[in-house]
Amino acid sequence: MDGWRVLEQAGEMTRRGEAFALATVVWRQGPSSGQQGSRAIITASGELSGWIGGACAEPAVLREARQVIAEGVPRLLLLGTADQFGAAVPEGMTVVPISCQSEGALEVYIEPMLPTPHLVIVGRSPMAHTLADLARVLGWRADLIDSTDFSAADADERSMVVVATQGHGDEEAVEAAAAARPAYLGLVGSHRRGASVLGYLAERAVAADQLARVRVPAGLDLGPTSHREIAVAILAELVQLRASGALAAASAGPAGPARSAGSTGPAGAAGPVAAAEAVDPVCGMTVAASPSSHPRVHEGIMYYFCGAGCRRAFEKNPAAYSRKETRC
Repeated sequence: MDGWRVLEQAGEMTRRGEAFALATVVWRQGPSSGQQGSRAIITASGELSGWIGGACAEPAVLREARQVIAEGVPRLLLLGTADQFGAAVPEGMTVVPISCQSEGALEVYIEPMLPTPHLVIVGRSPMAHTLADLARVLGWRADLIDSTDFSAADADERSMVVVATQGHGDEEAVEAAAAARPAYLGLVGSHRRGASVLGYLAERAVAADQLARVRVPAGLDLGPTSHREIAVAILAELVQLRASGALAAASAGPAGPARSAGSTGPAGAAGPVAAAEAVDPVCGMTVAASPSSHPRVHEGIMYYFCGAGCRRAFEKNPAAYSRKETRC
């Protein structure tokens, strides 16, 4: 896949609301299979589309790209041996030592491509309109939907849903929203009203783990407020949760222990499990602990290598390397 096709795929993934990292080779020192302008897409699960370099560079870029997606902060990588650069490395650049027989080097810029936040507001009150307007000022995608038109299909696990029906079909709207298992589900109303709605839905056999995700009252507690201030309080809570990573954690897996109505936060969930890695005992590179990394068992221990050359060096003299740490 060439660089332009990578950009086309990046556009398609953005429209689908998928998170990924875009890696671009901005400098190379030959010999290196990566070329200036080479691009690749890396998903949160570590899948790569495109080209940024061979077996030496790819594992390092994959590992760093997954961190970029998790943190939402871009990185500029300098890939090569430590003695190639010395004190000439600019401030803010991340140096990733790799040991390749080609002795090439690459500079790779990795930027996070995170989906635009999606806010679904159910209801047509003045507060709902204000909340939608404020969210759009932040560049979010905000959908304002009547309670009679809303269904679980209007949201997904990455969406934030605020039910602001104010007594007009609260129960039906919350039940439909809970079925979508959004990253956030808030109900605008008092603690007492929230307890009544959730109690009714529990009697209708709505799963407890779905009800446990409902925040009621939605928004930060600012005391007695106007409808405009309620909208600000809800948006402030959403911004706070997104900045802390709580919404990403909530959408990454099933909900945790159930909470009572009126509690102030959704139960957390475990994030994705990191792929297994190992250290090549010959060159010291971090590689994937997978069949693609030339595995070899020696004295009951599995070793992994960046390439066939390092594996051959190990096989010629395993005693020189087998005492090194081989697992991350």
